[in-house]
Amino acid sequence: MYAIVEMAGQQFKVAKDQKVYVHRIQTEEGKKVTFDKVLLLEDNGNVTVGAPVIDGAAVEAKVVKHLRGDKVIVFKKKRRKGYRVKNGHRQSLTEIIVESIVAKGAKKAAPAKAKAEAPKKAAAPKKEAAPKAAPAKKAPSKAKADDLKKIEGIGPKIASTLIEAGIATFADLAKAKPAKISEIIAEVRGNHVTDTWPAQAKLAADGKWDELKKWQDELDGGKA
Repeated sequence: MYAIVEMAGQQFKVAKDQKVYVHRIQTEEGKKVTFDKVLLLEDNGNVTVGAPVIDGAAVEAKVVKHLRGDKVIVFKKKRRKGYRVKNGHRQSLTEIIVESIVAKGAKKAAPAKAKAEAPKKAAAPKKEAAPKAAPAKKAPSKAKADDLKKIEGIGPKIASTLIEAGIATFADLAKAKPAKISEIIAEVRGNHVTDTWPAQAKLAADGKWDELKKWQDELDGGKA
């Protein structure tokens, strides 16, 4: 029995007791994790294809450890311009082991239920219509949004997502918890390690750019 499942933005063909290396996930070592985006399932010759996923199917796994992959060298050069840039990158990974493949009956997180609105009572008819109040003017924004892309690990898509969530300045980001930031950018594709973002933002908010630059030279995608 095997399944094709999406894990941390990638698709894998997995079977029971198989070790898989996926992009870093925010789950502690030793804890279990469930992936319910099963695209294909094979059981004793019977193949089931999802549309796009199979309802009720899931892959249950256990987080073994967090690690980093081999270094990849990225070299850029422009001819006759004297431009050369060499950077190294090590992908943050998580090693998991598949414990079981569930074909039916997997528990899914219940969607948040909207609060039922109380029926509005019909207002008594008024003899005279009250004059309409002038529309209130929008208050000007108190603070201008900072360039959050100056934080190591934050790109344009993440920056816009954070601003939409109300985190528009370095000071706002410095006060946010890494777990909350990960929750806000969960829909942004890719692997994002948010552990150092608040501390970087604190240095930026305090204007300590030299200290921030020195630290960022030692970071890789936002992680030390």
